[in-house]
Amino acid sequence: MTESDIDRIIEMAWEDRTPFEAITNQFKLTETEVIALMRKKLRRNSFILWRKRVTTGISKKYLHKRNPEITRFKCSRQKAISMNKI
Repeated sequence: MTESDIDRIIEMAWEDRTPFEAITNQFKLTETEVIALMRKKLRRNSFILWRKRVTTGISKKYLHKRNPEITRFKCSRQKAISMNKI
């Protein structure tokens, strides 16, 4: 995995609207692997804040907790910005 891939995974994990399933589809990493990567790459306090945000009811990281009216997980300009393959 390249540094740019790792940076993109961290960026996607940090975004509240991007579900773990999108990361799995694009990078073949499970939720557990994403959490391990975040733990390794982020500062301790940043990781704790991220985990707290992901596990609250506010987060949209889990498709089954998401409002069914939300039908996409990225902005319309995301592919142009990041060369996202999805």
